[in-house]
Amino acid sequence: MKYGIAIFPSKNVQDQANALRKRYDPRYALIPPHITLKYPFETDPEQIDDVVQELHKIAGSVDPFYIHINKVSTFEPITNTIYLKVEPIEQLQTLNEHLQQGILENNQKHSFVPHITIAQDLEHDEFSDIVGRLKMEGFAIKDYIDRFQLLYELDNGSWTVYETFLLGKE
Repeated sequence: MKYGIAIFPSKNVQDQANALRKRYDPRYALIPPHITLKYPFETDPEQIDDVVQELHKIAGSVDPFYIHINKVSTFEPITNTIYLKVEPIEQLQTLNEHLQQGILENNQKHSFVPHITIAQDLEHDEFSDIVGRLKMEGFAIKDYIDRFQLLYELDNGSWTVYETFLLGKE
């Protein structure tokens, strides 16, 4: 079964992201706006209890924190993905590092760039137009993060929560 680990920001942040995603993200209906902490990985159903136990330990070792989103950025020229840039802070980096060790094995393909995707799979002209417009808009979003989620993929490609882990709670 395929699993992933993500942070779902508050409804306010999700509403702001979805206002853009519903127009520019073909995966809009598959998963709510999120910050990916660990790329999708496969594990056997018999091992999921061990994964859950490890995630409880990791969650307990990191205190809740605030994230700040101040601008829009892209992964150009690698992909035409546009995202809300989450300022990298120590707690996010620590979470990401812990989720790449031990039984959770490192499956990270790229450097960790905390973000919330708002547009992807765009044609180049549309991409350039949208990026130019969004970079002129100001973003000043602050959000309190006190949990992360283990997700699993359904047969239709959508993702749903398997379990939620509260930060700072052992």
